[in-house]
Parts: sequence; C-alpha cells; structure tokens
Amino acid sequence: MSLKKTQLKKVKVNDNTNVLFGSVERRSILKATTTFSAIGIAIAAGPFVESMLPSEAAKAGGAPVDVDLSNIESGALLMVEWRGKPVWIVHRNQEMLKFLNMDQQRLSDPDSKLPQQPLYCKNETRSIKPEYLVAIGICTHLGCVPIFRSQVTPNDLGSEWHGGFYCPCHGSKYDLAGRVYKGVPAPTNLVVPPHTYSGDSRLIIGINHA
Repeated sequence: MSLKKTQLKKVKVNDNTNVLFGSVERRSILKATTTFSAIGIAIAAGPFVESMLPSEAAKAGGAPVDVDLSNIESGALLMVEWRGKPVWIVHRNQEMLKFLNMDQQRLSDPDSKLPQQPLYCKNETRSIKPEYLVAIGICTHLGCVPIFRSQVTPNDLGSEWHGGFYCPCHGSKYDLAGRVYKGVPAPTNLVVPPHTYSGDSRLIIGINHA
C-alpha cells in the first residue's frame, strides 16, 4: 500500500486567510471536481489552508492520503483531496468544542444516527480525536461545496451561529461537527471518511481506525 504525503505551503491572502495555490494543482481541483464552484467564496471566509493534491496515479487508485497536522493552526481548516473529493480537516479549539453542545435542539441528526460516518466516529464530536474534524466537504443537498464560517454570530448568519459550514447555493448549514441544521435543504450530516492516525500529528485518510 502506498501513501501519498501532502506538502503544504502557506500564501497569505488577507489577515484571516492562508491558502496554498499551486498552478497545476489548482487547475486539477477545478477540473476534477465540478462542484467546486463555491471555492472562490470559501477562500475569503476564514482561516483556510489548501494542500497540494495527490499524484494522478494515487488519485486513480484511491490511495490513502497521509496528512501532516502539525502546520494546522488552532481554529483553522486544511483541505486535501482524496478520491477526487475535497476533505476538510478542522483543528477545533476549546471554544469550538464547547459550542458543539449548544445547538442540539436545532440539529436534524444531533446523535449521528444516520450512517454518515464510521462507527468509531459516532459520537458528539464525530471524530477520533475531539480536536480534529475530518469530513468530506460536499453538501449533502446537491453536491455544492459549503464555506467554512468559523466566525461566531456574524451579521449575515444571525446571533445563534456558533461557527460551522454554510452553503450559499441553497442555504444549508452545518455545525462544527458537520451536523446539519433543521429546516435547510440538506437532508443529512456531512460524510466522515474512513481515517486513522499514525502518530500525534499524522492523519491517514482512506484507512479505517482499528
């Protein structure tokens, strides 16, 4: 089994946003995933880092992706590609984790009863390690790419918004565990892919946790 390691390089876009743009890799994202129409909006939305993609051979074979987590700042999001899909890794801080227990009544599936995650992630944080959310960044409504909105109570999302993911295409909202809110078009929580850890700061996407 071969693992494709990600390589990260930060490029400062503004005071709140760090993004990597590789010329070939950027074009590959736009070509390989037509649902990435919202990615331009997402870049300006909050702390954001985008990784280089695995090689074409690795993508074609669905090879696991090895991610170094040591460069993800607390509260930031890293995006990698696995099997042609964007995978988000959010380094949740203590404030973010605290908010996960505040919106239970407003969530459609707060206990993750639907099989949108492996059994080892069927918990209140939908994760192996509470501080790291690993989720496929595709809206469960029509396949758009939501925006990472880490801000608390922004004007456009209201006083009850505690951070999460917002899909501007049709208004679906997810909390910081990828759980969908009630009353939005998306029917289910975001999908959590199989993943495991090979150390304190090494994540492997595509292999189930033992």
